Amino acid sequence: MEFAASTTISAHPDKVWEVLTDTERYPEWDPYCEKIEGQVALGNKIKAFSRLAPGRGFKVKVVELDSARRMTWRGGAPLGLFRGVRTFTLEHTADGTTAFTLREVFSGPMLKLVAKSLPDMSEAFEAFAAGLKQRCEGAA
Repeated sequence: MEFAASTTISAHPDKVWEVLTDTERYPEWDPYCEKIEGQVALGNKIKAFSRLAPGRGFKVKVVELDSARRMTWRGGAPLGLFRGVRTFTLEHTADGTTAFTLREVFSGPMLKLVAKSLPDMSEAFEAFAAGLKQRCEGAA
């Protein structure tokens, strides 16, 4: 099971990265984010609260952090029974813009059971990409 959204942002990847890694400010531009607790740093655990599941925090670990290129969060159930891997990818294009992609892939033996309780995150992913674009272009 996978959700993804992409957009082209009229800003340098360094600017996009600055906004993307400032998770404390996500609620200012991501309409589905209630809050994020913790700081983005390689190996850190953070807790994301989404309006798709009000009041429920999702614990994830920052497993990849490649400045101005890629950030990956991983969360899920113990023993890999259910796993979600969310990747934020930035690509500096020839025309000076940034190609942004947000993708989350769910996997594991419990996926079929858990999938029934997962909301459709397509709209939330599109809203994240649009909000990031607006925030970066407004601040460029």
